[in-house]
Amino acid sequence: MHRYRITVPEIEFRTDVTVELVRSSASDSDVLFAARVSTLGEQTLSDAEDAVEADPKRDRGLINYLMRDRHGSPFEHNSMTFYVQAPIFVFREFMRHRIASYNEESGRYRQLNPVFYVPGPDRNLIQVGKPGAYDFLPGTPEQTTLVENEVVAQATAAFASYERMLEAGVAREVARIVLPLNIYSSMYVTMNARSLMNFLSLRTKREGTQFPSFPQREIEMCAEKMEEKWAELMPLTYAAFNASGRVAP
Repeated sequence: MHRYRITVPEIEFRTDVTVELVRSSASDSDVLFAARVSTLGEQTLSDAEDAVEADPKRDRGLINYLMRDRHGSPFEHNSMTFYVQAPIFVFREFMRHRIASYNEESGRYRQLNPVFYVPGPDRNLIQVGKPGAYDFLPGTPEQTTLVENEVVAQATAAFASYERMLEAGVAREVARIVLPLNIYSSMYVTMNARSLMNFLSLRTKREGTQFPSFPQREIEMCAEKMEEKWAELMPLTYAAFNASGRVAP
């Protein structure tokens, strides 16, 4: 048996996620532009933008009507691209939403960085209730310490195995199979406002939601950051979404 001496890089443990809005073509005027073609026929985008400035009360009323009566297609004529860094188990939940476009970094083509997720001290650890209606409660100090110690130990050991295989000439696509799901990956996610509303309705827990959801906290952290950026781009649409019980049209 050959033994390989390697230096394992310093491993980074994070308790957060990264979400950046890297590109967008999304505004409330896009919704109005798409909706009014039904009654006004052909118009330019500048016409719609001018209309927003001319009669904001009327425009708010139209967006509220579209949201309330679930006329969803006008909310599709826009686009937002987010850059997300999060643990791989979060990405697997993301990709259950087949209403977005994804491009993720590949462990086949590049050596993965030693960055791993560990739950922070404020992350609830105890699950009570039944499937579909769980509550999560804070863990004891002993449980919090146990989770942190076990995550750090397993991630450190797994990355050392990964490095040993790479050093021995094993292909990246083979060596990566020992890495745990809490290793960070990165991806671009592109979706329109209607798709984002569907995502937010399922991946955030809010008071006043018509259909309560019980998301895993880590994907909710991503959803919250995406929601903040969207709210700045489309304030009328965002307000109507909340007023309608956070139901996607």
